Amino acid sequence: MSKTRRMVLIAMLAALSTILLLPILQFPLLPGIDFMKVELSIIPVLIGVFTLGLGDGFIILFIRSILWYLLFNQGPSTWIGVPMNFIALGIFMAIVWFFTKKKFSIKNYTVGVVLAAIASVLVMMVLNVFYALPLYRLAAGFDVDKIFGGATHLFNMGSLSVTLNPTYLLTVVLPFNALQYIIFALVFGLIVAVFKKNKVVKFYNA
Repeated sequence: MSKTRRMVLIAMLAALSTILLLPILQFPLLPGIDFMKVELSIIPVLIGVFTLGLGDGFIILFIRSILWYLLFNQGPSTWIGVPMNFIALGIFMAIVWFFTKKKFSIKNYTVGVVLAAIASVLVMMVLNVFYALPLYRLAAGFDVDKIFGGATHLFNMGSLSVTLNPTYLLTVVLPFNALQYIIFALVFGLIVAVFKKNKVVKFYNA
């Protein structure tokens, strides 16, 4: 693939990924938890990973994240949430790529997405405890400990208070992210199957 064609494809996939960030295309998963919504912007990124390579996939993800800041900035929820999203999705797609780069089979893909989902969920839980929740509490006045209760204070980092809230982590963060990655895996797996059957695009080892 020529350099120009590669750059055009990166730009197109980044643009499509950004379009999928539109609020109207996002949807909640858990009843009563409207502040956590699924967006499918990772799908074009994964297409980029498996047509161009992992490095270009990260470039697409980075461009999408910058455009998220510029076009859909909603204050603390954006500047706190986007780095978490970048890290978690980056881990997810890197692990899936690792298990399927030699041969894209149903078995390899299943193992890859399961391990990728587990790793990403665990990372999101850690980031919530040590990064997101303290910042939301300080910058936005949003304290989940007051909503869910059962929190244990761990330590202070300057003006940030770090707490551990098992109720919130196990009833909101864990199920939401687990369901989210199941959706990602099913949607992308279906796209690969359709594209392969109709020879729309050439995937690596697929």
